[in-house]
Amino acid sequence: AANAGVGGGFFNGLLMLGGDNMDLALAYLLEPQFAGDGGHLPAARLPAARLPAARLPAARFAQLVQRCRQAKELLLADGAPDSAAVTLLGTGSRMLAQTHTATLTRAQVLQCVVEGFLPQVSIGDRPARRQGALRGLGLPYPADAAITRHLAQFLAQHAGGDLPDTLLLNGGVFHAPALVQRLTEVLAHWRGAPPRVLHNPHPDWAVARGAAAYGLAQHSSSNTHTTQSGQAPAAPKTIVPRIGGGSARSYWLVLPGKAGTAPQGICLLPRGTEEGVRLVLTSRRFALRLGQAVRFALVARSQGQAQAGQIAPLEGDGWAELPPLATVLPAPEGRATAQVEVQLQACMTEVGTLEVRCVATQEADQSWLLPFAVRGAAGTDGASKSIAASAESESVSGQKGSEGKASRLPQALALIDRIFGTQAQDVAPREVRQLRQSLEKILGPRAGWDVALLRALFDALLARARRRRRTPEHERTWLNLAGWCLRPGVGAELDAWRIAQVWQLYPQGLGHGQDAANWTEWWVFWRRVAAGLDEAQQMQVLEAVAGCMQKTVQRSQGKAAWGSYDDMLRLFAAMEAVPWQYRQEMGQWMLQRLLRPDESAQTWWAIGRLAARQPLAANAHRVMPPEAAAEFLHATLREDWRHNEHALFAAVQIARMTGDRARDLPDALRTEVLEKMRATHAPARWIALVEQPTAMEAEDQQRSLGDSLPPGLVLVG
Repeated sequence: AANAGVGGGFFNGLLMLGGDNMDLALAYLLEPQFAGDGGHLPAARLPAARLPAARLPAARFAQLVQRCRQAKELLLADGAPDSAAVTLLGTGSRMLAQTHTATLTRAQVLQCVVEGFLPQVSIGDRPARRQGALRGLGLPYPADAAITRHLAQFLAQHAGGDLPDTLLLNGGVFHAPALVQRLTEVLAHWRGAPPRVLHNPHPDWAVARGAAAYGLAQHSSSNTHTTQSGQAPAAPKTIVPRIGGGSARSYWLVLPGKAGTAPQGICLLPRGTEEGVRLVLTSRRFALRLGQAVRFALVARSQGQAQAGQIAPLEGDGWAELPPLATVLPAPEGRATAQVEVQLQACMTEVGTLEVRCVATQEADQSWLLPFAVRGAAGTDGASKSIAASAESESVSGQKGSEGKASRLPQALALIDRIFGTQAQDVAPREVRQLRQSLEKILGPRAGWDVALLRALFDALLARARRRRRTPEHERTWLNLAGWCLRPGVGAELDAWRIAQVWQLYPQGLGHGQDAANWTEWWVFWRRVAAGLDEAQQMQVLEAVAGCMQKTVQRSQGKAAWGSYDDMLRLFAAMEAVPWQYRQEMGQWMLQRLLRPDESAQTWWAIGRLAARQPLAANAHRVMPPEAAAEFLHATLREDWRHNEHALFAAVQIARMTGDRARDLPDALRTEVLEKMRATHAPARWIALVEQPTAMEAEDQQRSLGDSLPPGLVLVG
């Protein structure tokens, strides 16, 4: 039997919203009728083909989605009419005057929903994949809306050549006979005979009923029938049946192999293991390092049988690499690092999380939990594996490094140790200042250092942070190189732990604060890692830099006792996690500064970052709302963009289209920006950013962020 739970939930490793996606598709179909006829766009002097697409405000579009849902349910029901009216009320005092109605026909719904989401496909068809190396963010929405292609792939992976002859449909969308008929027709075409469709009068109750049944089964199985003295035994309670198939895949921990040999894995959880069953690998012992960065790599396989504790080479087809777990397990109180002998326990939880627990062999009550996410697959990043196993004790740690430069990394680390090591050496100030150039001679230009190499260098610098204050040159060099290696503060395994370590250095401040150049490197360091700081940390940095900026601009000669004014300005603009009202206030102060003829061009760069539509790492709700950002966009529009490219690029960042109606500026305002951009012959790639949701090219990304991103990191925006 096949359970096609398409109405909502995980299917074939992807999150498919079913009915919600269909409602959105219909809303996009009707939107031009409401946005165009509603008078939201002014008469433009440009050809219509060059105007941004007419769009409704976020609140009205949400209303349209709900109206389309109601119309869809009506037009897909038995005995449905040929069409339905979709009406949007106006707002405020013009509620009735701005009310508009569009017609949605049954034919449109059948074409958009049935043909779009359940097209007739062959059993060999596969869903389309996203192009390009994009980093996953949040929930794994599919790139292909065709549910039938996902179903074909699912059956190819799990049915073993036997197509289902019985169909149970769950999810509210299957109230629609047209969708039930189409899915039945597709399965009948694949297997050469129609499947038996089980009766389910309430497909939208499936999740609630399943949860209730599971809870009852858990409750009944855990009941114990105890009695008190002198009382009759309680009647046995009804046992609720529980249906389960156990884990669909076996899970293996990757073990490091010898050079030139296939890696091996140890089976943590065999296929078919029931949820909640805890398996102990009693025949294996491991040495677990505490207080240090460790990395655990995991793979899964849906084929074959295995036993817990079995070691086998990871060869052949069917292995799926899962997201690794990198963490720092706490060391005992009073010790920086430690090593303990442990056994491994594995358990699949009811919510699909694989829990691996490291239990100390000497103290069974001492353990460390490693929760793995096993929903999706991920690629490797070239880092060496961090766990080894044998009948005796092995190491559980790993050194991240770049494969192409691995042979030269020890030489680079030795050079860092010469400058910042524990033993005071006769190192000339010039040698300290030229550390970066010396590393580039070993590793190549620093712009090409990938994430793994950068973090390996940073970890070496962090371990020697105590010696950064030996001389002013040591301090400047450490800040410059450490900030470069940790930028942008997120994106690599263990970056949150690294940020926590460097934040402990913030209260210590500068050791050579009398040197303005050291202050400059201090501000640059925190700007480079700002994306990894939380709101409270960014607020603390913001307050400090704002005070120093104010003191700097008040000095009559403009000499910066607290470092470069421009770098303080750029640091302030990088504080994306603070409430947007703080950035708005600072932006207004910057607009006043721009009235001075000697104000730095970096001020426009900072304004562009403060009011940008697309943040580097902060959540979207931190973005300055469109009505507040409009003040800064109008300021850029007053500039002559032919002679002020900095103001033009600020306008691009503020008016950039993201596709998120809550962040995007009104269409009329973006149209005004596009007109001026074309009149001033702005680069086509900048025009595209304002016209439609477009990925920013590397050159502009570097200009926007103030630094290039490390090779291997990709911004979702």
